[in-house]
Amino acid sequence: MISIFKKKTKKERLQARFNKLLNEWYKLYHKDKKMSDIKYAEARLVAFEIKRLKTA
Repeated sequence: MISIFKKKTKKERLQARFNKLLNEWYKLYHKDKKMSDIKYAEARLVAFEIKRLKTA
């Protein structure tokens, strides 16, 4: 039976959020430097959280 409704782990949710933030950062990079810096900082925080989960 296919598990369509499988719940994502916290790590998977954070990884998806990290990828989304990096994509937004890349799109904003040439248009709005301030907003791209904010997105990059958010992505770094999420990356730190992912790293923390790996070591725990």
